[in-house]
Amino acid sequence: MVNAQALAVFRGKRVLVTGDTGFKGSWLCLWLTQLGAEVAGYAQAPKHDDDHFNLLRMNRLIRHTTADIRDGAKLTAVMQRFKPEFVFHLAAQALVRLSYDDPKSTFDTNVGGSVNLLEAVRKTPSVRALIYVTSDKCYRNNEWVWGYRENDVLGGRDPYSASKAAAELVFDAYCQSYFVQRGLGAASVRAGNVIGGGDWSDDRIVPDCVKALRARQPIVLRNPDATRPWQHVLEPLGGYLLLASRLYAEPQQYTGAWNFGPSPEAAHTVGDLATHIVKNWGSGRITIRRPRNAPHEASLLHLNCDKSGLKLGWKARWGFTRTVMETVHWYRETMQKADVRKLGRAQIKRYSEDAP
Repeated sequence: MVNAQALAVFRGKRVLVTGDTGFKGSWLCLWLTQLGAEVAGYAQAPKHDDDHFNLLRMNRLIRHTTADIRDGAKLTAVMQRFKPEFVFHLAAQALVRLSYDDPKSTFDTNVGGSVNLLEAVRKTPSVRALIYVTSDKCYRNNEWVWGYRENDVLGGRDPYSASKAAAELVFDAYCQSYFVQRGLGAASVRAGNVIGGGDWSDDRIVPDCVKALRARQPIVLRNPDATRPWQHVLEPLGGYLLLASRLYAEPQQYTGAWNFGPSPEAAHTVGDLATHIVKNWGSGRITIRRPRNAPHEASLLHLNCDKSGLKLGWKARWGFTRTVMETVHWYRETMQKADVRKLGRAQIKRYSEDAP
């Protein structure tokens, strides 16, 4: 079992999740409700009818507020009214290529919105544990062959990566200036490239593959040689939940930065991922179309997760092959009109029961 005793702390607790309508946020809310938590969400409305949040009918399971993370007054009011003990901050502009097109909105959301979140936590005495999600791209990427540790230099040449590095600096300032003295456990968490069922975001490899396969069109890859540390969405979420439970009990021991990534063997090229998706789907073909003058994208980046393993006992459970299989299974089942809530809960149960 995936630390069932540790996660029992969420039963009956009030938990607020920003970005609950997003891919990771909706999966986290499903897991929290399965653990018996009372969940409130704060995010913009889902963009598509078939977004995971909508398919789950999540608004029937949690208290959801449709609002923008950039509205600090409303966020603070919602948090003070709900009085959460746990806060998971996932709201973000999460796309690298979109950050090139709209850098100001990216910084306003990822930096200014995060300041709003931290201010709301500062003004809400009920909060005892904060999980503040950034990205593996917060590190200054030197294209090293080894993984980045939590104390490596932050930075980013594209607006998205820079915004996440800046968000980390803001978090550290609030943590050292306010949260440590208060006894509030706070951690920034950085994960690699997550995939899984329910992701319909634009300009992402798995949704692009599934859309092409459903339409019986070729999968078009623009950068097939780029290597990424692929992991199933449940992997980092399990780490976040475990860390939050430890922050709640021993804030001084677990406050700080944490990496949650797959094993080095899970790093595969975009081309490998697309090939495995086609294999699990049972049909499809791939074409390469390299755009001219495309914005810079990192070709290699992965995390060192020794700290999470040694201090939390956390370890990735599903390797690359299982991750792709479970992802494709979700999309195939939903094509057959499966109950998405039941499908997700079964996948969480399988993940929880698998030995690391």
